[in-house]
Amino acid sequence: MRIALAEAQAAADAGETPVGAVIIDPATGEVIAKAGNAPIGTHDPTAHAEIRAIRAAASKLGNYRLTGLTLFVTLEPCPMCAGAISHARLGRVVFGASDPKGGGVIHGATVFDQPTCHWKPEIASGVLADESADLLRGFFRARRVK
Repeated sequence: MRIALAEAQAAADAGETPVGAVIIDPATGEVIAKAGNAPIGTHDPTAHAEIRAIRAAASKLGNYRLTGLTLFVTLEPCPMCAGAISHARLGRVVFGASDPKGGGVIHGATVFDQPTCHWKPEIASGVLADESADLLRGFFRARRVK
């Protein structure tokens, strides 16, 4: 999660919402891919940290199925990202801060609980949640002041 937090900070430094993601192979501990949010800089509304990390991991491994890998992300994935996680068949998702407004895992659409969801990863939440939430709060607080 510390790597994901570093990616979130890099995103914030670039003017993006500070969310970071990292995909690891739990069997070896190898970092397969990491990314921060980049929709503003890439002019791509789908360039969330999770999507970017999934794309990078799939490209690196030469396979769109990421079965058995773990995604660490600083914020609860939105419904779009939860859908991508399901399609990639990630084995586990670990997230920091909950997102009652825009989440899609334990809040909002709860994508993985829908009967049409074909793959549900193992979920763990609240890992370094305070650090993740503080980064987001500080980022938005600074933007409101301007």
